[in-house]
Amino acid sequence: MRGSRGLGLQSLLGGDQLLVHHLKVLSFIIFICYIASSAASFMMAPLLEFLLALFLFFAYASKLNEKFKGLYWPLTDFLRCVTAAIIYFAISIAAVSKYTDGASKAAGVFGFIATIVYAIDFYITFNDLVTFLKQGTSSPPEGRKSDDEDSDSDSD
Repeated sequence: MRGSRGLGLQSLLGGDQLLVHHLKVLSFIIFICYIASSAASFMMAPLLEFLLALFLFFAYASKLNEKFKGLYWPLTDFLRCVTAAIIYFAISIAAVSKYTDGASKAAGVFGFIATIVYAIDFYITFNDLVTFLKQGTSSPPEGRKSDDEDSDSDSD
């Protein structure tokens, strides 16, 4: 799971699990608004983001990130945040500008709120990803030597 900080943006928002919960709720509300609106063609994006956030919530809760070490979980979370923020921003602009019914406008407004929340999650995840990558590259693997360490010759 992501690392915890003392007094950062993450602790002001209530931690990772609360932020993921907010993202699930926002995605579900936006999905319902798009179903009720004339912009129903946009309903797939919030549904997929809701399901992806739900999957990652259960993956972190069941500690799958500790069982599957080969998958870079912070990178997965980072890509989810980036794509969600971009997609929500794009479909919110389209919903607010193109459609006139109230449900489309509500979905667009909630989409802009979701864009901001995903951007905050993007910022937190980016800092955790940088920390994760620095930890991975700070210590070389013990069993392997580089080609320079093995060779004794000074020739070019």
